[in-house]
Amino acid sequence: MSSLIQIRRQETNGDDAAHKEAALLARLGEISSVVIAVSGGADSAYLAWAAHQALGRNALSVTAISPSYAAYDRAGLEKFVVHTGVRHEFVETHELENPAYRANAGDRCYYCKDELFSVLDQLAQERGFAAVAYGVNADDTSDFRPGHRAAAEHRVLAPLLEAKMSKADIRALSQRAGLPTWDRPASACLSSRLPYGTEVTPERLLLVENGEAILRDLGFKQFRVRLHDKLARIEIAPEELPLAMTPAMGTTIAKRFKAAGFLYVALDLEGYRQGSLNASLGIG
Repeated sequence: MSSLIQIRRQETNGDDAAHKEAALLARLGEISSVVIAVSGGADSAYLAWAAHQALGRNALSVTAISPSYAAYDRAGLEKFVVHTGVRHEFVETHELENPAYRANAGDRCYYCKDELFSVLDQLAQERGFAAVAYGVNADDTSDFRPGHRAAAEHRVLAPLLEAKMSKADIRALSQRAGLPTWDRPASACLSSRLPYGTEVTPERLLLVENGEAILRDLGFKQFRVRLHDKLARIEIAPEELPLAMTPAMGTTIAKRFKAAGFLYVALDLEGYRQGSLNASLGIG
């Protein structure tokens, strides 16, 4: 491909994303007021910023705090709020009190989102907000996400999906807006690290969180610590695997993970891939 053709293609893609952003802002502007469910990932953070641009103080970004929400994610979100000035609050959710959530079957995500949207519905009603919205995008529709069913049942708006925005669109527009979340690695709640059928407990979630903090401290960017009883199955992005597989790094990882409470430590040779635990459901 010639450099001229590549530049023109990039400009075309940029124009397409800009048109989608204009449509998004127009759609948000039609809503008198809205509560945005914000985890701090690239998608929900961008939606929070866009709602703030369109509605100002009539947009409230809300983040649910529970044992499945990592302290690292909370710290990143707090920096985002300071950087952008979006109106934001934390609320507590209690999904771990639901036996169906703790059982960790294939529909665990449904019970998490049902709890979240129930809390946000009540907040919106009490504060007089017209709607609740979340950051699902066009790429998410091809993934296994039971939480979407809860969103549909609660009639939660999906502005990014309505604007047909992809993950690439969101990252590009976030970068253009100067959002610190534009290149944030994909994330998910800590419960997603437990194999289906393994009960979700605060102790297991904390063990996973501590393991991932170790990898972050060692300089890795994209990873998951999947907990199989006392075994840590570590998934690291393919481009970072060579560093993890050096004898010195392997020894360091094993030593620090065992000190954190893991009995065995294993490096997954397939590397990081989103939703790898869905294989036990015959998905992915």
